[in-house]
Amino acid sequence: MTRKLNVVDHPLVAHKITMLRDESTEPSSFRSLCGEVTLLTAYEALRHLPTRPVEVRTPITTTRSPMLDGPAPAIVGILRAGLVMVEAILTLIPHGRVGHLGLYRDPETHLPVEYYKKLPDRLDEREVLLVDPMLATGGSAVHALDILNTAGASRVDLLSIIGCPEGVAAVHDRYPDTVITLAALDDRLNEHAYIVPGLGDAGDRIYGTK
Repeated sequence: MTRKLNVVDHPLVAHKITMLRDESTEPSSFRSLCGEVTLLTAYEALRHLPTRPVEVRTPITTTRSPMLDGPAPAIVGILRAGLVMVEAILTLIPHGRVGHLGLYRDPETHLPVEYYKKLPDRLDEREVLLVDPMLATGGSAVHALDILNTAGASRVDLLSIIGCPEGVAAVHDRYPDTVITLAALDDRLNEHAYIVPGLGDAGDRIYGTK
């Protein structure tokens, strides 16, 4: 554990992760659980958002109280599995701007292949949160961070539901200042580059595809 890696330690998160791991969990429940886990972990991932004091009148008196400051944060989801996380985070920050990165993992090389990109403007001024349910080899995350860096993003943090040491190391080898927030840190990758014990292919389980 490093200060750039946060693994949320909470019984509600652990309970919902167990339900996600269960192969008998149906896609509808799996989608809901992904959203719930995202909400529970996003509080930690968004902890650094800047605020400024504003004056408000309560039913009792006038006071100064903090509100979010600066341009709206950007939430960038890696398609397709990241979409469910984006929607959950938008319930917390509905004024957020959304970006999409289409990446898939080549089944032979396990390397990411880019097929779509649409990003918000002014990334250099925004807090950016990159979301993807699984941080496995780290290839997709690093590729996405490369894209965001090229697009001018000055601060990008990463939120995943489940990660493994190999993925964390891959991200921090290239982007050592990126803060990674996980709901669970699993043991390792297997020979097929799947997280163990993991939960299988998140995209297939979210959308009921094979």
